[in-house]
Amino acid sequence: MKAKMIKEILQRAEAWPESAQADLAQAALEIERELQQDTYTATPEEVAAIERGLREAERGQFATEAEVEAVLAKYRR
Repeated sequence: MKAKMIKEILQRAEAWPESAQADLAQAALEIERELQQDTYTATPEEVAAIERGLREAERGQFATEAEVEAVLAKYRR
C-alpha cells in the first residue's frame, strides 16, 4: 500500500465511529510491534496445525508425491 492510500484511509477513518477507530489503531499497533520484534508469532490455529503435522511425521505419515503435486498444481498459475 502506498503512503497516499494510507493517508486517504486515515482521513476517512476520522469519520468512523470511535470503536472502529480504536480497532484500526490497535491493528496498526500490532503490525508495528511485529515489525519491531522481527519475529513471527503463530496464531493458535497455526500452532495446532504445526503440532498436528509433527505428530503425523512422527508416525511416518507423509504425503505421497502425487498428493504433493496435486496441491502444488492447484496453486500454480
